[in-house]
Amino acid sequence: MMLEYARDEAEAKNWEIAEVAWVPGSMEAPLALDRMLQNEDVHGAVVLGIIERGQTDHGLVMGQSVTKAIIELQIVHNKPIGLGIIGPGAEPEHIEPRLEPHARAAVGAVAAMVG
Repeated sequence: MMLEYARDEAEAKNWEIAEVAWVPGSMEAPLALDRMLQNEDVHGAVVLGIIERGQTDHGLVMGQSVTKAIIELQIVHNKPIGLGIIGPGAEPEHIEPRLEPHARAAVGAVAAMVG
């Protein structure tokens, strides 16, 4: 669902989505991004996902680690990355109302930085 909102937002900005990568979990997102951003034809990226609240602080640790890695990738590649990850700590009732705004805002953030 988030991908459809992001595609719609990109289309409204006349942007082409060059590649979509699915990863098994949030921890793999930075590696997928790094590989994507090495392509000269890719001018920015968007990361979408959900980190739900669990029984432990694992999700919080993952969310912080992934966010830090994403910020570092922006600097290394000098390309913007829109962060459309809901959470960490998202409860089931938080997810649905945030799908569209988070996806669209992530695309908007990249648009603002690419110009």
